[in-house]
Amino acid sequence: MAEKPAPTRDEIPDQYRWHAESLFASSAAWALEVERLGGAIRTLSAFQGRLAERPEILANALDAMTSIMARLGRVYTYASLSYSVDLHDQDAAMAAGRARDLFGRFAAAQAFFDPELLLIGEEKLRQWMVKTPRLEILDHYLNNLFRQQAHVRSAEVETVMGMLADPFSGVSTTASALTDADFTFEPAIAADGTKLEVTQGSLRKILGGADRVARRTAWEHYQDQHLAYRNTLAASLATSIKQNVFEMRVRGHDSTLEMALFEQHIPAEVFHNLIATFRKNLPTWHRYWAIRRKALGVEALYPYDVWAPLTAQRIEIPYQQAINWICEGLAPMGQAYVAALRHGVMAQRWIDVYPNRGKRSGAFSSGFKGTHPFIVMSYNGDIFSLSTLAHELGHSMHSYYTWQTQPFLYANYSLFVAEVASNFHQALVRDHLLKTSDSTAFQISVIEEAMSNLHRYFFVMPTLARFELEVHRRAERGEGLNASSMVTLMADLFAEGYGSEVRFDQERVGITWATFGHLYVDYYVYQYATGISGAYALARHVIDGKAGAVDDYLDFLRAGGSEYPLAVLQRAGVDLATPEPVEVTFEVLADMVDRLESLVDAGGLQ
Repeated sequence: MAEKPAPTRDEIPDQYRWHAESLFASSAAWALEVERLGGAIRTLSAFQGRLAERPEILANALDAMTSIMARLGRVYTYASLSYSVDLHDQDAAMAAGRARDLFGRFAAAQAFFDPELLLIGEEKLRQWMVKTPRLEILDHYLNNLFRQQAHVRSAEVETVMGMLADPFSGVSTTASALTDADFTFEPAIAADGTKLEVTQGSLRKILGGADRVARRTAWEHYQDQHLAYRNTLAASLATSIKQNVFEMRVRGHDSTLEMALFEQHIPAEVFHNLIATFRKNLPTWHRYWAIRRKALGVEALYPYDVWAPLTAQRIEIPYQQAINWICEGLAPMGQAYVAALRHGVMAQRWIDVYPNRGKRSGAFSSGFKGTHPFIVMSYNGDIFSLSTLAHELGHSMHSYYTWQTQPFLYANYSLFVAEVASNFHQALVRDHLLKTSDSTAFQISVIEEAMSNLHRYFFVMPTLARFELEVHRRAERGEGLNASSMVTLMADLFAEGYGSEVRFDQERVGITWATFGHLYVDYYVYQYATGISGAYALARHVIDGKAGAVDDYLDFLRAGGSEYPLAVLQRAGVDLATPEPVEVTFEVLADMVDRLESLVDAGGLQ
């Protein structure tokens, strides 16, 4: 008998859907605002060529642009989330396309702004700031702009680059539509012959199940579907990489890595230190694979065994219980913090909770200043879903505090700091859960979840970062990129990480790059590893009751984009310019491996 298929979107109760009506009462109201925004964007042309006339004109232009951006944020959030929760909805797909087009038009319309500021000059602009309070907000913006002056092109070139934003986004949109909407995976086959539906939302649950046959067939069928379209997916990713190389050359950077890190004033050593530390610590991963194989009682460990449960006693966690445990774990942050989170989740419906057919894979937090910090996920009722929820709520609380504090100019924080807030939540909640019950099964479940998270952040993501760096370097040298070379490179990198402890099929492991849409945001994946490092350091301060740690962390959340990310974190008490936080997190990994080994040796896994 086949497992019950995922529900349709219409079968999900309203209380478990994100609150779209908080933005627009209807799709018709949204469409009307889109039309009005088109006219508002055109009004920006009145400021072009005039910013140098007097400070009042510059201030008016800044106000106009931020006002339009606020409206765009609501329009884009409504459209993009409506599409994300149901990729089969073609009306939503068209709306998302219109929203992206608006952003492209806005980017082109305001492209004159930075080049004109550069022509005015920093000295004169700072004189204007003294005389015109409305311009004081530009302080950090000007610091950053004039730092980047050598890489800002003429108004004409910047206009073209702005116009490219929408068409350049097409490759990632196409890849997502193919893998999330058009792909139909062969069902997994359980040991008793039962067919299990494999979707982007159900895969993780099957891989986390005790049935090894189901795990194997689910993983193989998932990878095989991507392999069947390897050439299309490789061409799509290669195009995205070539776009990065194109921008690198237009802006005069020496490499795509330098370009990606330059924007947030992050030295390349941060990236290279991470990779070096990762490679140095690979023996810890090799030891973990051996212990996991022993715990599972299998002759050989395969990639689909990485998520297998180590105990038959599984913890079922209803959604409401998950909310309660997360709030209890975050209690050290203070009553106001927890109350804001609980109100957002329960009263304001920040979260689109459960899986449904056509829902985008994975989980993410999204929104703009002026919207709620919404979350899209697929809650499955286990400890992994609880941890994912805690993670995304970390992003949402980061947005919540930033949007309450910062003006629109600084209302977006960088990707570099984003994963700190999310993993900080998980660290606090895990600490609470480990103190909640002495049950061996409960303890093992928490350790399993922690190891799964570390596997993603400190094994998969650094491996993908190594892959990303190499394919970009090949493109920079003018070498061809194709499916075969990408699969081989990915498999070789995983082979180094697995050592002799894991057996794997080269092509199925080698296609892993195609299963991560993250690679369409250049040099994003390494920030998962640096982010969790910062999170563990800051969480330790709060858990240990260090004086001022909570206030320092809240100041970090409130900072948004008003300072460079390394400086924001340094002020909060962690320095990611050094390898130390990464080393600390590998110490956490080693400790988890030690604890697991003790339980296995003591025969505590049943």
